[in-house]
Amino acid sequence: MRGLLSFYRGLCSPSNRQARRKAGIVGSRCGFCGTQSNSKPQPRFGLLFDIDGVLVRGRMPIPAAKKAFEKLVDSQGKFVVPVVFVTNAGNCLRQTKADQLSHILGVAITQDQVVMSHSPLRMFTKFHDKCVLVSGQGPVLEIAKNVGFNNVVSVDMLRESFPLMDMVDHNRRPKLPSNPVGNLPMVEAVILFGEPIRWETHLQLIIDILLTKGNLSNVHQSQQMPHLPLLACNMDLMWMAEAHSPRFGHGTFLVCLENIYKKITGKDLKYEALMGKPSELTYHFAEYLIRSQTMERQWKLPVTSLYAIGDNLMTDIYGANLYNRYLDESVARKNAKAVAKMVSATGSTTALPQVDESHNHWESELALPSATSCKSVLVCTGVYNPNEEVPPDASHCIKETVFHGHRDFRFDPALVEPDCIVHDVADAVERIFDLEKFVPQ
Repeated sequence: MRGLLSFYRGLCSPSNRQARRKAGIVGSRCGFCGTQSNSKPQPRFGLLFDIDGVLVRGRMPIPAAKKAFEKLVDSQGKFVVPVVFVTNAGNCLRQTKADQLSHILGVAITQDQVVMSHSPLRMFTKFHDKCVLVSGQGPVLEIAKNVGFNNVVSVDMLRESFPLMDMVDHNRRPKLPSNPVGNLPMVEAVILFGEPIRWETHLQLIIDILLTKGNLSNVHQSQQMPHLPLLACNMDLMWMAEAHSPRFGHGTFLVCLENIYKKITGKDLKYEALMGKPSELTYHFAEYLIRSQTMERQWKLPVTSLYAIGDNLMTDIYGANLYNRYLDESVARKNAKAVAKMVSATGSTTALPQVDESHNHWESELALPSATSCKSVLVCTGVYNPNEEVPPDASHCIKETVFHGHRDFRFDPALVEPDCIVHDVADAVERIFDLEKFVPQ
């Protein structure tokens, strides 16, 4: 008995309590000696939440969302783990989306916890002083200026200056002959924020801008390449609103634009950048915000694990798995550099793996991630339907799935296979807490 008591006391010794704190197991009462740590639990993981189909359906909250967030905030209303909301929506400002989520979920959410599909545009500084044409709906001019663009033209402004260009809708055609006003500056790049309201108008005028090198006073020059730089946000083919079936998303609009351009010119439409899920750029930006939260809250432990919770195999799951591959490769690059450093110090002639020193400019903008993994969690409350699409117990069926992802992202069955499937977001949070052995105070 004395030996057993000595063993228990050893578990509760100051050195062991310090070790538990380093491991993130702090802030709970010891079951052996009853001592209570003064520190709160230190999370070593962060959560990336999709919104539509996970937390809301259209404007209606999913019941499990409030239950989930009751576990994520303490008695003062502060988050117990770093949380970022990653949405492919792009028709409002980050602050507007944060306010909407605060109202729906009943917790205080700031704009620094929100990644819209257009948020990474703030890193494309080389375009910020160029004249850019923007397409989408909502306050697109304000959104563009909010992410750093200083000279912005909307499709509506183009239509007003060149009224003869928009001819599909007979009721909107000019009643009298009209000469182009042409008082707008020449467009130097095109930014697609999200699906517009009048697709025929936007498709027509965007094609016109691309084929006239930004000047609608010119005639089409379909053989001139390359066309103006094109940046697109939100590649969702479909998304889940209040209707019982998925609705067209901006990805569907992109399919139309790409095919019209190729039909006219015989050439593929090229993108300067694609943002929003499943782009690695978007996840890297979200991980940067997770790191910022841990610093602001003075959590000592680095976030090494990310969990991305979504309802769409082709965006949420594909994107999380793609970013996980990027993190794996990043770790491999670091290891290779460490080995190279050791070899240079020891003079060893051991063969080394080749290290690609080039990296995307956004890596230097945001610094390298602290996370080493990004796990994908699929919920069944949105686009994904386990009874119709990919049964959880038959992963081989994924290979038969029609690829709804963007043209420029190749289909890989492994990338659309989630790490786990749960019923709803409340189940997702509970599963993650169990996996991380995290018990908030």
